[in-house]
Amino acid sequence: MGLLTGLLYACLGVFSAGWYFNKWSGNFALLLFVLTVITFAYWLAERFYFAPRRVRAVVTFEQQDAARREQLASQGITRVDDNVAETRQALLMQPWWLDWTAGLFPVIVVVFLLRSFLFEPFKIPSGSMKPTLLIGDLILVNKFHYGIRLPVLNQKIVPIDDPHRGDVMVFRYPLDPSTDYIKRVVGLPGDEVSFHNQKVYVNGQEAPLTPVPGPGFYDEDTRSYEPQFTERLGTVDHLITINPQSDQFHWASESVTFPFRENCRYSSEGVTCKVPAGNYFMMGDNRDNSQDSRFWGFVPDENIVGKAFYVWMNFGDLKRIGSFK
Repeated sequence: MGLLTGLLYACLGVFSAGWYFNKWSGNFALLLFVLTVITFAYWLAERFYFAPRRVRAVVTFEQQDAARREQLASQGITRVDDNVAETRQALLMQPWWLDWTAGLFPVIVVVFLLRSFLFEPFKIPSGSMKPTLLIGDLILVNKFHYGIRLPVLNQKIVPIDDPHRGDVMVFRYPLDPSTDYIKRVVGLPGDEVSFHNQKVYVNGQEAPLTPVPGPGFYDEDTRSYEPQFTERLGTVDHLITINPQSDQFHWASESVTFPFRENCRYSSEGVTCKVPAGNYFMMGDNRDNSQDSRFWGFVPDENIVGKAFYVWMNFGDLKRIGSFK
């Protein structure tokens, strides 16, 4: 069992190292589920087999020690070397491979349940959501806001609420479900969303856009200021960066296909899409630098992970901690 446990940890180490160095992608939810199942199996074995066997070994030792003492007493020997306590402790001690499996089960199952049904942490990897979210922001995602879903399968079993325009949502990238994306909900099922001349229109109505006074948003990566606006989507006012003087949106490639591609019309001025049932149209707040539904299509409901709502840490700027729109 010790060798088997060592092999399991070696496989976990190789998998984690390859994942960290981007040698392959991984499904952390699936990995956590597998670890929960494995440690639960060890916990059951410890609870109902290994621990009772160690207790029986202690009982046998104590009976043998009592018999030995009784025999020596009959011969007049009353002083006997006493290492009973140490031996008893050694017999009851949990081996390392059980300590690192069955012993970790309560911790792993709590993490699995919290991450699957309540809150999940994410790290912002790109600048597509500037100025709302910056690279390095560590955020929390509410997993039950849109409904309770089965872990790993991500199948909704208890509906609670639907996404609303303006929500910041984490979802599985439709072209690669092993990758999580974060964007803002712009179009709901049945909406007609247009992005023309750097402006958003929902069902023919332009999303109100108000310039923010001042030099704009300072981008530390480019060391330049970018025009900043307040945009309203639904009832949510939020900041975006967009340069009205930049090149207009162009369709990158007619060869790119995605489900319901026929619902979208592209031109040199922008794109207009009719959002199909059970899908959502997503866009980044950094409108000039965001790969989103304008390029790769719609996000189906089954890809939804949860609603992002709080920056819990940014090691480079502690002032970033707090809620956001």
